[in-house]
Amino acid sequence: MEPNPFLGVFLHAVGGLAAGSFYLPFKKVKGWSWEVYWIIGGVFSWIVTPMAVAYSLNPRLFEIIANAPSRALLGTFGFGVLWGIGGLTFGLTVRYLGLSLGYALALGLCAAFGTLIPPLADGTLPGLFQDASGLTILSGVGVCLFGIALSGRAGMVKEKELSDEEKAETIQEFNFAKGVWVAIFCGIMSACMAFAFQAGKPIAELAISMGTSDIWQNTPVLVVILWGGFATNFLWCLFLIVKNKSGGEFTNFRDFPWLTNFIFSAIAGTVWYFQFFFYGMGTTKMGQFDFSSWTLHMAFIIVFSNLWGILLHEWKGTSARAKNLIVAGIVVLILSTIVVGYGNKLGQTSNAEPVETIEGL
Repeated sequence: MEPNPFLGVFLHAVGGLAAGSFYLPFKKVKGWSWEVYWIIGGVFSWIVTPMAVAYSLNPRLFEIIANAPSRALLGTFGFGVLWGIGGLTFGLTVRYLGLSLGYALALGLCAAFGTLIPPLADGTLPGLFQDASGLTILSGVGVCLFGIALSGRAGMVKEKELSDEEKAETIQEFNFAKGVWVAIFCGIMSACMAFAFQAGKPIAELAISMGTSDIWQNTPVLVVILWGGFATNFLWCLFLIVKNKSGGEFTNFRDFPWLTNFIFSAIAGTVWYFQFFFYGMGTTKMGQFDFSSWTLHMAFIIVFSNLWGILLHEWKGTSARAKNLIVAGIVVLILSTIVVGYGNKLGQTSNAEPVETIEGL
């Protein structure tokens, strides 16, 4: 497939918009316990939507999975299980910290681990320091982390300025200390999604050999990853349902707006899936430095989640300093996506240039 880094950046932007927006429909759910609406949304996130989309694009989906190397399947599923732990705690992070601060803290660590560890593990990281394209991409990663730090700092300033009553107006379960610890754990575990895509490359290659278009090659991979994510989340939600005795909410049509709750939970889950649908397409366009996709994904998620936080008045009552910091963080993050995209473009250009050999002199 012909690389097109700037198209890849655009696809990652669409995925970031989906990821930064998926939690909004959950705010319309009334009366249900968190574990109830989370697992209903999760069925659509991890099972229904990915399999429906993948099968529509890969009619031989089940044949692809059945014939994929067992090592690739186990690795992809295993990292999906670990990522599922991060995705589970991400929901808790947003509950305790809100969209702006929750996304910034959790995804900051996720960006660092998910971007740099894969090339470190496969031995390609040192080579990035040896040419202009690699150095540009690493610079873009640095700019991204700086933008995330600005966003996190803005959230910390906001936390100090607002009273508990003001925080509760927009974040009903605000708990800074608990939220920070959950966010740190979430960021580390969520980075396993990047490793899952790396482990699933043999599945993607098999999909191409069996007639799947290059741009859709990661959709079967995503099915396997999300099976792992579903296993983790289902077990935890089942534990909470038993512990909190909330199972009756699934069939209580009298005390809760059941149909409305179900629809908004399903919408949230479906929107959530499309972050990785577009992420999978974006990686196919980034060229040899496709590991940088994770930085782009994290940057756009934080940009859009912060924009939603502003629109939902999470920053109401804060000082000009806090607002300036969050705006600066958004601007720097957008700049980082441009730098990373340009670095990938440089790599594409350098690979296309003819190399003069001794025989040709």
